[in-house]
Amino acid sequence: MSPYPHLLSPLNLGFTTLPNRVLMGSMHLGLEEAERGFERMAAFYAERARGGVGLIVTGGIAPDERGRPTPVGAKLTTETEAEQHALLTDAVHREGGRIAMQILHTGRYAKHPDLAAPSAIRAPINRYVPHALTDDEVEETIEAFVRAAGLARAAGYDGVEIMGSEGYLINEFIAPATNHRTDHWGGTFENRIRFPLEIVRRVRERVGADFILIYRLSMLDLVPGGSSLEEVLTLAKAVETAGATIINTGIGWHEARVPTIATSVPRGAYAWVTDRLMGAVSIPLVASNRINTPEAAEQLLSEGRADMVSMARPFLADPRFVAKAAAGRPDTINTCIGCNQACLDHALKGKITSCLVNPRACHETELVLSPPRRRKRLAVVGAGPAGLALSVTAAERGHDVTLFEAADEIGGQLNLARQVPGKSEFDETLRYFRGRLEEHDVDARLGTRVTADTLMTGSYDEVVIATGVTPRIPAIPGLDRSEVVSYLDVLRDGAPVGRRVAVIGAGGIGFDVALYLTDTGDGASRRPEVYFRHWGVDTAYRTRGGLCAPERPTVPRTVHLLQRKADKVGAGLGATTGWIHRAELTQRGVTMVAGVTYRRIDDEGLHITVEGEERVIPVDTVVLCTGQEPSRVLYDELRDAGLSVQVIGGADLATELDAKRAIRQGTELGAAL
Repeated sequence: MSPYPHLLSPLNLGFTTLPNRVLMGSMHLGLEEAERGFERMAAFYAERARGGVGLIVTGGIAPDERGRPTPVGAKLTTETEAEQHALLTDAVHREGGRIAMQILHTGRYAKHPDLAAPSAIRAPINRYVPHALTDDEVEETIEAFVRAAGLARAAGYDGVEIMGSEGYLINEFIAPATNHRTDHWGGTFENRIRFPLEIVRRVRERVGADFILIYRLSMLDLVPGGSSLEEVLTLAKAVETAGATIINTGIGWHEARVPTIATSVPRGAYAWVTDRLMGAVSIPLVASNRINTPEAAEQLLSEGRADMVSMARPFLADPRFVAKAAAGRPDTINTCIGCNQACLDHALKGKITSCLVNPRACHETELVLSPPRRRKRLAVVGAGPAGLALSVTAAERGHDVTLFEAADEIGGQLNLARQVPGKSEFDETLRYFRGRLEEHDVDARLGTRVTADTLMTGSYDEVVIATGVTPRIPAIPGLDRSEVVSYLDVLRDGAPVGRRVAVIGAGGIGFDVALYLTDTGDGASRRPEVYFRHWGVDTAYRTRGGLCAPERPTVPRTVHLLQRKADKVGAGLGATTGWIHRAELTQRGVTMVAGVTYRRIDDEGLHITVEGEERVIPVDTVVLCTGQEPSRVLYDELRDAGLSVQVIGGADLATELDAKRAIRQGTELGAAL
């Protein structure tokens, strides 16, 4: 009996059969433009094919110069370029997998001056105004899609995905907000959808009947002036008639002000959109967005809400996701936590994509976990993210690892993060590490405060200190008052907090504390209906784009979030999640103030100066989130005693609490020892 009978059942497409219902969704990796990038992508995709995914879709490849996301973005326009892609397809096929190439024209989202769109309307997230395509240029663009599809087939791909969602060029033709044309490519709905339908029809003619053609349909635009439900249903039927094999769900434009894939989005919350389309077409429909466990995927499929599920980032986190599910070992899956820190944030900065919980993603040819030349006895002090990553990586390679941790549980600062509403996914990361510690026989000594003498007399070949950080305490008169607490007191120890609060420090920790203190207790990160009310998503789909007025939650406290820097509050947060956190706090009535000088704390409250004006904030509690210092007393003792010792994680560099850097650093050292 299969542990996931619907997820793991084959899908017959007529001319071919997929081995299961799992589609690895498209992600731009940054390798497309990197030196030796196609060789590295071949290793990346081959590992996912070996892990059992039913169908892989690559990151977006432009069909012409204008469609490139940046001036150096990847494109497929010539046979020479197609030869590079054969490295990927050959590698995937050797592992028994199937792979489709996404054809993506970025339209008005392109970050270069030669961008184009149906109308000359600038995107709110781009500084460039697009060129409005002429009638001849529209025809040339359609032919560019067709040419790219033909070249993809010649390169050995099993199919292509036509990217028609997320606010890119095709989506811009469909939506009245971005298509103001008056010719036969605009105006009426029938004219606006002519562009995608011509692309699908002509691509099918070019590639033949025995080639997978996925159409990525924007089922919920989440922008004013987007498509209506009736239009989405009509387009889906027309796309099927035009020759699509599969319709994949697209949710939200990039400029939409509603989160769609962040960790605060409930798992599988957007499956209702795909469900609205089930039965309207006869080709398979793919549900997407925040589906990160086999249980969540199986439930959606068993309820008949989709025919397939798309998971992109979960395959960054664990390339063997499907194989582990099929083996009945979901507990061993390294679960995607939806943080976006090493994937989407990297992509937006032009960096190579990776994964916070799996730094090997996109670095398979560099971070090779081969057996060591000599087995060593390692002592690792600190079971936070850095120490855990080092311990399990080194033990997996064959080293003998003893892990010391003063607390009674593993996790370190991850145990603080998981207290914040919407960040409970860190529970999955800790579950994964616990399993790997046991699987690889790491001697984990919890509740053990190790001394320098113990380490120096323990006959260890290597000693690594990963003791984390301690809170930095600023010099503000009145800090000794009872109403002043640190973020550790609040998140770790559950210190009581009054109704009027000032949070000093607006970095990542300050935002987390503000979210924690203003949590409404209604489970918005777990209950889709509450989440959608808070963000103004019309799940009845009565409005264009699926938007309605957001419902402002009732919060338990009045909170002021303050910072010394004059920059925008939260400027250092992640590119794809910072705006979400700011919007959440704004919804909750949090006052965010930059450029603050702290004068003192007394019976009146917190005395500050902002732009030369002295103010007093009446508060019941002041929470200090003013940074950290490396906790490296033990490291200094060992170094001073002449012992060879290394330091990683927050004990090495204490800026923000950076789990991404800590896990990467621990993994890299574990692979190198």
